[in-house]
Amino acid sequence: VQLQASGGGLVQAGGSLRLSCAASGRNFNGYRMGWFRQAPGKAREFVAAITWSGVTPYYADSVKGRFTISRDNAKNTVYLLMNSLKPEDTAVYYCATRGPSATYYDNWGQGTLVTVSS
Repeated sequence: VQLQASGGGLVQAGGSLRLSCAASGRNFNGYRMGWFRQAPGKAREFVAAITWSGVTPYYADSVKGRFTISRDNAKNTVYLLMNSLKPEDTAVYYCATRGPSATYYDNWGQGTLVTVSS
């Protein structure tokens, strides 16, 4: 299984970025896909997740109303649209998958760096 995240970069506060994560290597039917982030010196934290159907998204309180997660199952790709970015959003962002009967995320991408300047 491979997860390839892309779309990170440097943006000014208030700006936007869209991250993508392409998954390959198996059938992902029924898999939940999520985004996590890790800021320097901090633990990895949950950002957003979306079910296979795409009907139910989940967000951390810190990004609710600013970030939107979506997926294209035909492309095995999950997206994270990040608006109104803040310096505190600066982190390495990771995508991950969780199987239909799993209770944790067990496949992780390599991460993409998002830097928000003030």
